[in-house]
Amino acid sequence: MEYREIGRSGIKASAVTLGAWGIGGGFQFPDTDDNESIHTIHAALDAGVNIIDTAPVYGFGHSEEIVGKAIQGRRDQVIISTKCGLWWGDDEGSYRFTWEGRRVKRNLSRRTIRVEVEESLKRLNTDYIDIFYTHNPAVAPFMTPIEETVGVLMDLKREGKIRAIGASNCEPHHINSYLELGEISIVQRRYHMLSREVEAEILPLCQANGISFHAYSPLANGLLTGKYNRDYRAPEGSARAGDPLWGPELYPSVLDFVDSLEDIGKQLNCSRACLAVAYLLAKGNHINVIFGARKEKHLQDHLLSAELKLSGDIITEIDRRIDAFFTNVQGSGK
Repeated sequence: MEYREIGRSGIKASAVTLGAWGIGGGFQFPDTDDNESIHTIHAALDAGVNIIDTAPVYGFGHSEEIVGKAIQGRRDQVIISTKCGLWWGDDEGSYRFTWEGRRVKRNLSRRTIRVEVEESLKRLNTDYIDIFYTHNPAVAPFMTPIEETVGVLMDLKREGKIRAIGASNCEPHHINSYLELGEISIVQRRYHMLSREVEAEILPLCQANGISFHAYSPLANGLLTGKYNRDYRAPEGSARAGDPLWGPELYPSVLDFVDSLEDIGKQLNCSRACLAVAYLLAKGNHINVIFGARKEKHLQDHLLSAELKLSGDIITEIDRRIDAFFTNVQGSGK
């Protein structure tokens, strides 16, 4: 397993992170089995994956609780990444969504962050959190000044409750504010072969300032695995249904692109899922990739991707095919 430092924090994390959203269960993952989730976490740790990414809103605390149970007796071997800022404790904040009857708001105030960190520490059954993210930036009408947010994060770090500060789903100006007002070790955003917006500004900004980049959704909700046929339709109301790549206009072209990677996978003796993650890791030593897994059988491709080293020629060829996909899509007016 390859290990990469998180920013300049001194924290050494495996190149791939076990994402624990699905482990939270709930209406989005109703078939999740807690014992199987714990077994999967143990299998990942045994294989060298030493970082787990979770959040309070994943199952409304259940994901953190399962992670906390799984790491008992192994806390010193595990880097825990969790978050704050999606708040359902009271009515304060900017409305984000309603899940399972709970109205979730964006709230990055000093008061709620203080409450959230204590609740996460209790659920995780630990006395410190390694990486503490703001889950989303503040938005109107409840606009917490970023000085207040960064200030309380720095206080929590000085107190030893957290070891490193991160920001998720942020923009370049947010990152610059964190740098000006305090510090930031890692940024988390969506990044996969067909979602490369972060390459324009965020990845270079992170690299220039010694900040790690945490890529989530590396398989585009499974689309880049090659496991879906042309008859598949995303269920109404699902995350896939809201993604244009899964929509009727783009889906056939996306499948053509995914099929076009089969020869490279055969050449390297790896699956397309493995190739998709290895491609992101090859984009920079400051990149760490999050993969979701609720069952041990889901680990294999991602463990292999952390060991797969892509040559410059392979990267160039994949980039060429990605560019061709976007050129074709734009040319057809889709």
